[in-house]
Amino acid sequence: MQILAVRGALPEHRYAQKEITDAFAEVIATGPVDDRLLRRLHGNAGVEHRHLVQPLDAYGAMTDFGHANDLFIEAAVRLGSRALRDVLDAAGVAPHEVDVVMVTTVTGLAVPSIDARIAAEVGLRPDVKRWPLVGLGCVAGAAGLARLNDHLVGHPDDVAVLVSAEICSLTVQRDDTSVANLVASGLFGDGAAAVVARGSAGAPGAVEVLDSRSRLYPDSERAMGWDVTAGGLRIVLDVSVPELVETYLREDVTGFLADHGLGLDDVAWWACHPGGPKVLEAVETALELPRRATELTWESLARIGNLSSASVLHVLEDTLRDRPPAPGSWGLVVAMGPGFCSELVLVRAGEPA
Repeated sequence: MQILAVRGALPEHRYAQKEITDAFAEVIATGPVDDRLLRRLHGNAGVEHRHLVQPLDAYGAMTDFGHANDLFIEAAVRLGSRALRDVLDAAGVAPHEVDVVMVTTVTGLAVPSIDARIAAEVGLRPDVKRWPLVGLGCVAGAAGLARLNDHLVGHPDDVAVLVSAEICSLTVQRDDTSVANLVASGLFGDGAAAVVARGSAGAPGAVEVLDSRSRLYPDSERAMGWDVTAGGLRIVLDVSVPELVETYLREDVTGFLADHGLGLDDVAWWACHPGGPKVLEAVETALELPRRATELTWESLARIGNLSSASVLHVLEDTLRDRPPAPGSWGLVVAMGPGFCSELVLVRAGEPA
């Protein structure tokens, strides 16, 4: 499959990390918060700014899960539609040319699903094939690319789009003073991203997706995810995540590359999900990567925070725009998420015309 374009979309409300920390301590949280712990966790998140779908003072007025979920649907459709329009314009593809639309999200629930609502908003064909991916979490940006490729291998004449819409700020629990929720309140931001791809070759310079590999890790279901409660989606985030990455990722990556006659030294560029400083450091340790290899991921984390499934697509866009890979060079898209799991996507920069 060829990736024709990647585009991200962010909400208009942008705040410095300290502003968000102050608001959580003074306005958002409904229970007593250890102020020193909150500020230490937020300060160590590697985040300098984040974009949110609401003004900070509006989060204290959220009443319940239903209210938050209504806000999620409205924001996910708005941002996802904007990202999709932008990526179609960038690729020179009209909405009626799209054969498949896949939408991934983990930060809310919607029936009809978000893909149906975006299809109506953007003007996709009535017979467009819809593919909602719900529950994959942070891994879904990479997994969505992989599943698009799976489809396009069998349908090479199709044009397919992937949309990620994650409104993480609406999931922060105001009455939860656990370390996991305090970490999440300092790490995650809101945003969307979209990719347009086609099965057949023919676009000079387009990135080609060659293969992917999925991996579920044993005894790790409680490492990351949500507990669905009366008050909403309560985060599960265990300290074991970096250890899982260091334990398993190298063997997965080297085995995957070896199946294609490649080694770690053959990978010229990396698009890694910005899971947080400890996770990124674990990736670097496991794969023996220099900081330059993950530099754009660190910059994305600082500039916009962790956007769950949308983040790795923002990093991919940043890579293609700001540090264009050499023609013919190999790249790897890497993300991890609930399960606990990882997704590896082998890509190659296209040759010019």
